[in-house]
Amino acid sequence: MELSQETTKILKIALIAIIFGGFFLIYFFYNPSTTFFVPCPLYYITGFYCPGCGSQRAIHLLLHGNIIGAFRFNPLMVLTLPILIYGLGITIANWIFGTTYRFMLFYSKLFIFGYFGLAVLYWVLRNLPFYPFNLLAPTG
Repeated sequence: MELSQETTKILKIALIAIIFGGFFLIYFFYNPSTTFFVPCPLYYITGFYCPGCGSQRAIHLLLHGNIIGAFRFNPLMVLTLPILIYGLGITIANWIFGTTYRFMLFYSKLFIFGYFGLAVLYWVLRNLPFYPFNLLAPTG
């Protein structure tokens, strides 16, 4: 049995609403500072911060409006998040409405290799134990 186009669109919107409902629950009932959260495997094994270390706490702080606190945990993620949210928004809109819009920045080799190089540089710099690079380490 094949669903009509309107029914498919409603189901997609319902799925997105369920996902956002999950985010709503996490927003109110989860705090990585006081509840269990998954530690970074690289940091756990080696003691070195990866480019994503501090992201869970940074996202929690962003959701609660603390941009400066989030920036202290992971500045690269905070600066990258608007680009990712915009790209995800385009993808979701394409999925719901059946369009084929693209965020062309994600298809640029210069952007992809440049961002990868920036992430590697950030990874190295945030593990240097002296000022000003130690400011890049996730701290509360």
